[in-house]
Amino acid sequence: MALYQQVRKIWVPHKSGLPYFEGLPADVVVEVADDPALLPSSTAGVEFWVPTFLNQLSLRGLVGELPDLRVIQLPSAGSDAWAGIVPAGVTLADARGAHDSATAEWVITAILASLRNFPAFQRAQHARQWAHDWLTPTRELRGRRVLIIGAGNIGTAVARRLEAFEVELTLVARTARPGTGVRGTAELPGLLPEADVVVLLTPLNDETRGLVDAGFLAALPDGALVVNAARGPVVDSKALYAELSSGRISAALDVTDPEPLPSQDPLWTLPNVLITPHSGAITEGLQDRVYRLAAAQARRHFAGEPLINQVVK
Repeated sequence: MALYQQVRKIWVPHKSGLPYFEGLPADVVVEVADDPALLPSSTAGVEFWVPTFLNQLSLRGLVGELPDLRVIQLPSAGSDAWAGIVPAGVTLADARGAHDSATAEWVITAILASLRNFPAFQRAQHARQWAHDWLTPTRELRGRRVLIIGAGNIGTAVARRLEAFEVELTLVARTARPGTGVRGTAELPGLLPEADVVVLLTPLNDETRGLVDAGFLAALPDGALVVNAARGPVVDSKALYAELSSGRISAALDVTDPEPLPSQDPLWTLPNVLITPHSGAITEGLQDRVYRLAAAQARRHFAGEPLINQVVK
């Protein structure tokens, strides 16, 4: 029993992640913990924990059951699901930077698919209809005024990719950044009426919850496109549905509120909205990105070195 108590543990959500954790002290073991009801061993000794990418809410209850926990390494860039529940003495780190490229690809794809009306063309394809006469001409991205709300890693990655499309680009952060061109959220009332495309990439917190409300949406010009790759509650769902159902604007959503979006939700029925199931970062390279980061963080932790991507609780 004494020997078992000396073992320090890392819990990860997939067996495929085990080979990444090399170069660790001999007394550190790595176990697969993907189900709160079927844990691999005693909760004692778990120092470093990587929750699953999806369904993190179902795992939060484990936090209070891990007496030796020192690090929670999230596989996601967002950490809002863990706000207020991480005990003192436990470091929370996110996967900032790991999903920039994949999420940026989703944003660009969503913008192009929406402006070029690909969902309608696909519906016509399924109906075996040559839709040239009633679905063209489509809109184009070139020359559009694009407003990115959230000037962090992913927002910057999206901006770099958009430059090739000859758009008028404005980035917005919580506060303006003099000398960089990044504007502050206090300037949104003057920016929204000029935005053809609004991309939401802001973290979810008390300041951004419900940021996109009826007033925000009403300020957009006719024909504007709202792209949400942030979190569902950043947008007031009722206000969004009301504006979309009028046909005045359109939307591309990778996140919704609630989530998953219930099958009876009327948002599904609108022709001017593209919905994907929170899959922006979920590509074939996801696990490799997450486990490379997590393993590097674990080596830092067990070597007594500071971790990167620490979240201020």
